[in-house]
This record gives sequence, C-alpha cells and structure tokens, in this order.
Amino acid sequence: MKNTEKIQTRQILKVYWEHARRYKGRLFLILFLIGISNILDVIAPLFYKRFFDLLSGDLPADPDQLPSLLVGTLIIVAVIHGGMWVMWRVSNLISNWFQPRMMADLEQTSLAHLHEHSYKFFSNNFAGSLVRKVSRLSRSFEDVADQIQYHFIPLTIVLTGNLIVLATRSTFLALILLVWVVSFMVFNILYARWKLKYDFRRAAIDSEATGIAADSITNAVTVKLFTGKGFEKTLYKEVTERLRRSNTFTWNLAEILEAFQSAFMFAIEFIIMYYAVKLWQQGVLTIGDFALIQGYLIGIFMKIWDFGRAVRRVFTALADADEMVEILQMPIEIKDARTAKELQVQTGRIEFQNVFFSFNKTRRILRDMNLVIESGEKIALVGPSGAGKSTITKLLFRFYDVERGKILIGNQNIAKVTQESLRENLALVPQEPILFHRTVMENIRYGRRDATDEEVIESAKKAHAHEFIESLSQGYETFVGERGVKLSGGERQRIAIARAILKNAPILVLDEATSSLDSESELLIQQALEELMKGKTTIVIAHRLSTIMKMDRILVIDEGQVVDSGTHDQLLKKKTNIYKKLWEIQAGGFLE
Repeated sequence: MKNTEKIQTRQILKVYWEHARRYKGRLFLILFLIGISNILDVIAPLFYKRFFDLLSGDLPADPDQLPSLLVGTLIIVAVIHGGMWVMWRVSNLISNWFQPRMMADLEQTSLAHLHEHSYKFFSNNFAGSLVRKVSRLSRSFEDVADQIQYHFIPLTIVLTGNLIVLATRSTFLALILLVWVVSFMVFNILYARWKLKYDFRRAAIDSEATGIAADSITNAVTVKLFTGKGFEKTLYKEVTERLRRSNTFTWNLAEILEAFQSAFMFAIEFIIMYYAVKLWQQGVLTIGDFALIQGYLIGIFMKIWDFGRAVRRVFTALADADEMVEILQMPIEIKDARTAKELQVQTGRIEFQNVFFSFNKTRRILRDMNLVIESGEKIALVGPSGAGKSTITKLLFRFYDVERGKILIGNQNIAKVTQESLRENLALVPQEPILFHRTVMENIRYGRRDATDEEVIESAKKAHAHEFIESLSQGYETFVGERGVKLSGGERQRIAIARAILKNAPILVLDEATSSLDSESELLIQQALEELMKGKTTIVIAHRLSTIMKMDRILVIDEGQVVDSGTHDQLLKKKTNIYKKLWEIQAGGFLE
C-alpha cells in the first residue's frame, strides 16, 4: 500500500498539462467564461441590497419613481443572471468538447506506453488491472477538471469578491468570515490528506479485485475442468468483502467530515448575523446589507461545502491516477539504442556470441552460449525442459536483453537496431497461439496489415485453413471469440500459420507449431510448413519427429549451452548423448 508521501501529484499534473496544452486555446476560453460568470455572481447581491434598501427607505428616492427604480433593479439582476447563464452554457459546451478529447488522449497515450513495456512487464501484471488503470487515469482527469471548473475557480473568485465587498460594509465582519473560511479550508485539506492513505488502500484493493475477476474469467474453461467455481467464488468474495469494508470506512470518514462542516456553518451564520444586528443598531448597516450578507453567506456555504467534497474527490482521483502515472514514469526495460538503425536482412545468418542470460540471480539460463545458424538453414532445438530452448527465441525477438555477449543477424547486433525492424523480419508460430477477439480475416491479416483479402485467403489456403474457415457461420468474417476460444486448438494453429505465411519474414521460429494438431491435420499442413520454410532461416523448438528429422541440423541444448549437434541419424549413431536418451523415451512421435 502506498502512503501519502508517495503520491506523485506533480507528475500527475504534468501528465495532465502535457495533454491539455494541445487545446490550450479552448482551455483558457473555458476558464475566462467561468471567471466572468463568477464575477457577475459577486455583483448580483449588490443589486439585491439596493432593492431592499429602496424598499426600507434607507436609500433616498422619489416615492413616484420608487416602483420604476425597483423594477429597474430587478431587470439589472435578471440581466446579470442571464449573463451568468449564457457564460456557463457556453463554457460547458466547450468543456464537452475539451474533456472527452483529453480523456481519449490520455487513454491512447496510456495504451501506447503499455505496449512499449517489455515481455517481462506483462508477465508480472494482470491484463485486467492494467486496463482498469488506463481507464482510471482518464476518469481521474475528468474528476479533477470538474472540481477545478465547477468548484475551485468559482470558490476563489466568489470568496475573494465577497470578502472585498463585505469589507467595504464592515471590516470586522469580513475579518471574521475570512478567519473562518481559512480555518475551514485548512481543516478540510488536512483531513483529506489524512484520509488519502485509506483511499490508496481502497484503490489497491479495487485493482486486486479487478485482476482476480479478469484472471478467473480468462481461465473460465480451466475453472470448469477443475470444478473451481466454488473456490473462485470464495476467492473473489474475500477480496470484494475487503473492498466493501474499505468503501464503508472511507465513506463514513467523509460523512463525519460533512457532519462537522454543517455544525461549523450553522455557527458562523449565527455569529455573523449576531454582529450584523449590533452594527445595524449602531447605524453602520442597512436592511439591504442583511440581504447582501445572507446572499454572500449562502453563496459561500454552497461553494465551500463543495470545496470539502471537491478536495476529497481530487485526492481520490489522484490516488486513482497514481498507479497509471507510475507506469508512465517507469523506465522502459527494453529500449531502442539512441543510434538504433533499421535491421537490413541481406542474409538470415544468426549468431549467438558468448551469450549469458538469467531471469534472476539464482536462475542462470544461458551460460556462454555460442551458436551459429547459417542463412537459409533449418535447425531444431531439443533438450530437456528448462534447458533454455524457448529462452533462445525470446532473446532473438529481444523480449529480454542479454546480460553479456551479443546476438547478430547478418552482421548487425540486434541490440543496436530498432525493435520494430527486428520483429518485422521475424515470424513466430507459437505452441499456443492466442488470437484477437476479431474476425478470422483480421487475425490472419495481422501478419501484414496492408494485405488484400485475396492475399489473406491465399495464405489461408496454403495453411490448409481455408476449408474450415469457409464452413464457419460467417466465413472469414466470423469472430473467433476471446483468445480464439470459438476455434479448436488445431484451427487456431492453422490461423497462426496462415498469419506467418502472410507475413513472409526471412527468419521463422516454430515453437511446437503442430503440437495442437491431430495426425490428419498435421499431414495437411506439413506441405504448408515446408512451403513456408523455403528460403528462410528456420528455428524449430521441440518439434515432432516428422519435422525434426527433416531439419538440416539438430542442436541439443542442456544447461544453457549447445552440447551436441548434427542430423537425426548422426546423433543416433553416437553411443551416449542427450538426444539419444530423448529418442529412447519418446512416445507417440514426441520428443518431450
């Protein structure tokens, strides 16, 4: 849990301003209109004072002209209120244009920044919680902007104006009111800051609840398979109960403050009116001054009551924004070098030179790894679980940076090229392809987003996916469901292969690419895979024997090093080696 000392108020406001400055003309127009409207709000009670002074006779007037003077005063008041109405309506219309754009900009910036973070970042964070943090940042701006627009600016102008006008009638009354207002506001701010730690706690529990719910829903099939509904319900109930208690506690704190505020307001109204009566008896004040004082008190009470609530809402909004802003301020773990160039793949030769890598101090994965894959060569990586096979491909895609050594494609160090150009030249067909909840057409086209429909269909045909796609309810326009759940494992795999075919990158990585396919489906796509691999440097991880046996070379990985290499036949001829042991324990055509 964060505490009040750690709130990044300055950074949050900086993020707001960086986005607001794009529309500063409209922003300043909103503030100008609000300012004029509230100045008119200060002026209006002066004419109420005049009206009642005319009625009471405190303001000399010809009896014959009194009705017209009263009516004229009312007309002036009506014009002032009409001006206020116009100013507010126009400022609100501009605000209705400004705030949604700001909120959209903040959400777009947040999502774009999240995608800049590393593979490790997403491995350590719930997707649902990240989405919640993005929406919280935009909503927090809306809350803060509303408090400034509708509360803080009006309060500042009205309070200053009212005190100045009241001081012209009685410095003593103005001083009493000023002391009370300052004390009231300071108390509210201190109380809100003290309460902030509980708002942080509530926000953290809320994020936890969102993450648990998203994780549970994402794994709904697993929940069913392992009859985990009761467990998930209990788990979610526990966190939502903590959230309920936290909400109740923070709301009760707000209610206690409002109770004290009401008592303070009753007290100052009595004190002000009591001394006003004394000053009236001394002839210092008129009957109209009572209307002026009462109007100012009511106006100040309305706005200062809202001030207390607004301060609490601002601090709550800042607490909500803090998590996303913390991510925005977080250094990007994998960054392009300042002088990064575009990767030019003239040759698909890959070389690992003395590469060391570990996920943490106690888990060394690669140890002085040296590996050369020639351009156009097709190699397989095999070895026991945890040997480092998948890590090699993750480093190749630069999902992680190596600790020591370097990885070259052609003659270019991948740490010195842009990540986008690197990944544009690599294609991956993973063991468990995860699809977007979009149409089949959109999922395949993700391999090359400017591809025509005809090119997408041709790729699907090469992947032997066209036949089953045509049988779907809406063909290529069928939505595949979240993570592709509406399709079978084999169908998802063929969609992923079609996507890789469409991308046509010079370097291809197949990570158990046919593991989700039955024998019939595997036979259908073997030809497609062979077509896909033509002229490409290909890395196959723990593939089925039918594919591994066709590789130019098989590299045996153990404890982060290449311990053996050769063709299938060459490795089996050796008396003892890891590959032979894997071969001997294989079952059903699998190596692992």
